[in-house]
Amino acid sequence: MRFATFKKLVSLSKEDICRELFLENREKIKVKKEGVAVKNLVKIFDAALAISNRKGFTAMSLRELSAEAGLSMGALYTYFSSKDELLDMMQTQGRTVIMKVLTDQIEGIEDQRLKLRRAIETHLYLSEVMQHWFYFAYMETKNLKKDEQKKAIEAELFTEKVFSDVIDKGISAGLFAPVDRELTAAVIKAMLQDWYLKRWKYRGRKVTVENYGQYLMDFVESYLLPAEDRAT
Repeated sequence: MRFATFKKLVSLSKEDICRELFLENREKIKVKKEGVAVKNLVKIFDAALAISNRKGFTAMSLRELSAEAGLSMGALYTYFSSKDELLDMMQTQGRTVIMKVLTDQIEGIEDQRLKLRRAIETHLYLSEVMQHWFYFAYMETKNLKKDEQKKAIEAELFTEKVFSDVIDKGISAGLFAPVDRELTAAVIKAMLQDWYLKRWKYRGRKVTVENYGQYLMDFVESYLLPAEDRAT
């Protein structure tokens, strides 16, 4: 699938993400007009991601966030009560979006080879659409409270389990060699992370997200193919 096709198919925008977040947190957010709330949440999240990617979320002050977002301190507090709550909102909503899109995109695919390729491609393209969030989520997990760190770890293991389950079914169907499915899934996840954590490396080599996706899918499949298929 082309990246442009994926973006149209998934139709994932900052506004969509913030609207979902608003609906999930209606009781906490004091602004009740959806349009206003979504618009300002986009400003807040954009500002928080920009500052965090420059200096880290922990080092960011709410006064800096206020200036970057173009909102007063009082306005910020109508959306969250503390930096910890803001961090939790950002992490939770991003994880929810990823799990939903990944699950939706592979649902109903019976061919395990195709299903694995779609899962890898979806994760990669999501990290391109939400690049700043993916980088932020990876870098800031260490700053989460223990219960939130547990949720972040569970979310990472969820995506690994998606890959692992597909590989397991592919092995049972004779499509894949009998490899260590959990270790293979972990390595796939690490290669996907390399794309959004080390963009400079691929940008310098003029590697597009589609180039990287095709290479990664071919690389993984060539490892998983049974020996007799590799020989041919």
